[in-house]
Amino acid sequence: MTAKTPKKVMILSPHPDDAEIAMGGTIARMIDDGWEVIVADLTNGEPTPAGSVEIRAAETARASQALGLKTRLCLGLPNRYVMNTLEYRVIVASAIRQHQPRWLFTVAQPDAHPDHIHAQELVDDARFAAKLTKTDMPFQPHYPDKIIYFYASHLRAHPNPSFLVDVTAQWDRKIAALEAYQSQFWQHDKGRGPGWIIDYITTYCRYFGSRINVKYAEPFLCREPVGLAHLDALL
Repeated sequence: MTAKTPKKVMILSPHPDDAEIAMGGTIARMIDDGWEVIVADLTNGEPTPAGSVEIRAAETARASQALGLKTRLCLGLPNRYVMNTLEYRVIVASAIRQHQPRWLFTVAQPDAHPDHIHAQELVDDARFAAKLTKTDMPFQPHYPDKIIYFYASHLRAHPNPSFLVDVTAQWDRKIAALEAYQSQFWQHDKGRGPGWIIDYITTYCRYFGSRINVKYAEPFLCREPVGLAHLDALL
C-alpha cells in the first residue's frame, strides 16, 4: 500500500450536478482549508431533455470554477445504465488507485434513481477492489480510510445523517455552481418553475443549519465511526 495523502479526497458523483447539489459547500470549504479535492463524475449525464454532451461539459466546467475545483474527471460510464459490474468496478478502482485519496464520497441510499442506487454499490465494491494485489489494474494498490455518503436522493425522504458541515461561508459559491446547470434546472424545470433547485436547496440546507445553530449546513452519512482529533471541531 502507498502512503495516504492526509488531505486528499475523491468525490464519485453519478452525474454532473449531483456533487454540487449535495455537497457543493463542503467542496468549497475543503478547498478553502487546503484539501486536494477530486470530483470524478461516473457519467457525463447525457442524454437529458435540454442538454447535450457539449452543453453539460461547459456547465460542469463553470460549476467547477465557481467552487474553485481544479481536478474534475469523467469516468465515461453510460448515463441511465450505471451498474455494479466487474468492468465498471475496474474503471472506478483504477481511478482510486491513480489518485490515492484518503477518503471517498459518494451518493447515499435510499434513492429512486437506478444510477444512484448502483453507484453506491459500485463505489463500495471498487474501494475494496482498489487494494488488490496480483491484478491487471494499473497503479499501486490503495484502500481509502472511509467512504462518506452525500444525499442527492430522488425520494422525498428525510435523511438521518451522521454529521453536518457548516457551509455558511461557502454558500454563495454553492449557489453559483448550481446556477451553472441551466439546462437541467432552468431550461428543463420539470414543472416546478425555472431555477426551482435554488429554493429547494436553500430550504433544505437552512433546515440542517438550524440543527447546529448555523445558517446553512450539508448532511453526510458514514457507516464507520467518525473520529475527532480534538473537540474544537464540534459546533
